[in-house]
This record gives sequence, C-alpha cells and structure tokens, in this order.
Amino acid sequence: MLQVKNVTFGYSKTKVLKAIDFTVKAGENLAIIGESGSGKSTLLKLIYGEYDLKQGQIFWKDEEILGPKYNLVVGYDFMKYVTQEFDLMPVTTVEENIGKHLSRFYPEEKQRRTDELIKVVELEAFANTKVKLLSGGQKQRVAIARALAKQPEILLLDEPFSHIDNFKKQSLRRSIFKYLKQKNIACVVATHDKNDVLGFADQLLVIHNAEIIVKDTPQNIYKNPKLPLIASFFGEFNVIEPYGIVYANQLKIVEESDLKALVKRSYFNGSSWLIEAEYNSESIFITHDIRLEKGTTIYLSISS
Repeated sequence: MLQVKNVTFGYSKTKVLKAIDFTVKAGENLAIIGESGSGKSTLLKLIYGEYDLKQGQIFWKDEEILGPKYNLVVGYDFMKYVTQEFDLMPVTTVEENIGKHLSRFYPEEKQRRTDELIKVVELEAFANTKVKLLSGGQKQRVAIARALAKQPEILLLDEPFSHIDNFKKQSLRRSIFKYLKQKNIACVVATHDKNDVLGFADQLLVIHNAEIIVKDTPQNIYKNPKLPLIASFFGEFNVIEPYGIVYANQLKIVEESDLKALVKRSYFNGSSWLIEAEYNSESIFITHDIRLEKGTTIYLSISS
C-alpha cells in the first residue's frame, strides 16, 4: 500500500502542496485532478523520490520513499513512472524498447512478455518499427509498455494519454487499466481528462490551492460537486439559484415550468446538441436531442 502522510512541499517559500495525506491499496487506481500548476506532477515526482521531503513521509508498504540525498539513483525497482517525456531509445524497435530490461537468460519468457505488452498498448503492427519513426502518441504507448515490462507493484502516470489521438484513446484506456487490475498493480494517474477517470478510477483526489479539497469515488464527486471548479472537470454546468450547480444534461426542456429561458445558440455535439440560452440575463447550457432556433422560448426542469 502507498501511504502519503502529511506531505508539504515547495520549490521556494511558496508551498506547492500542503498537508497532503492519502493511501492507495495494491491494485487500486487513484486519479488526481486539478488546474494546471496545482501540483499534480510535483506530487508524482515526490512519490517517485525525485525530490527530498522536509515535511511528511511517503511509504510503499514498509519502505520509506527517499529523495536524491539518500539515493544515488532516483527511483525504486517496485515503482515505475511514465512522464510526458518518454526517454525511449529512438534507433531501436518498439519490441527492443519494451524488452530492454527483461532478462536475456530466458528468451522465451522475454518474448512472451514483450508480445503481451505490445498487445496491451495496441502496437502489434509496429513491433518491428524503429521508435524514431513513430508518432508522439505511439511513443507514449511504448513508454507505458516499457514501464510495465518488469511488472512494477505501483505505476505513476502523468497525463498518460495526452499525445494519443481520439481514434485510439478509449480502447487503449480499457486495455491498460484492465491489465493493471488483472496484475494487481496500484496506479496513480495525474490528468486533465475526465475520460481517464470516469469508468476507471477507484478514487478521485482533487487538489486546489495546494491542498486536497475532496477525495471520494468519481461517482460521488460527479453527483455532488462541491465547487464549480470540480463540476467544470466533468463537463458543461450551470450555477442556478437556489438549485446550485446543475450539469447541462440535468436540464430538461418541458412544456411549462417556472424556469423560462431564451435560446441564443445551438452547438452540435455528435449524439446531442448543446443549447446556450439566456436565463436571468446570464447564459446557461442545456443538453438536448435536437437543434433549437435562436430566439425560441423554452421552459426547463432539473433532474437529479
């Protein structure tokens, strides 16, 4: 189990993180969200041992994670960290990159593991392609597979699908997070993308102003966002008094109600339309199944 105990950290007098405290069990997926500069990446680096802690402690099981003052080489064998900078071997193949750290004394096992991980990151067609010829998204997938090659007990991922195009993201997420569950590998993911969280994370941690403002399941946080900041992570939302935060998909157009609005614009979203309307002199957003003409008067109800 990962234990982060009362960690406070800053690069200068300004604290990037304050009194951070949480645990992650073996096989559990913890997602960390927050605005840019909120300290998500810094927290991953502290967990990996890239920086020395002055306040607080971090443990994996019974072993304390220590920084460069104590470790000549940063990192631990039981932990792998995939950053947005991939650090791959450009002139060797995908297969060679993934198998680099696997034992040559067991060639059949090495090949089996390499083939397995190439399949997990969906790069079967590029196994013999040199890394320098890959796209940024493909390199990101190689980096994830290489991190998994030696079967770490815990995996740290910083924006793991940021370079991967939408054609591959969803199936790749399913494949990787399924693999981590099967192998009982703990995972901590720092992300800006709700799709990295919903459906995959067991726990969601929100950092704001250097502190944890909420830690709960993604489902509970989605249903009860404490702040507009949190609601904005999940999608379009409105603040409608006295109802508070209301997602666009919670607003339904009905024949008659006390909530009356005037359509300003319609945006096509694929399976639905996002309707922008004026209510009490402010813009609100409604998810609807058809386009509405500008100037149309609509009445709204709020679903739970």
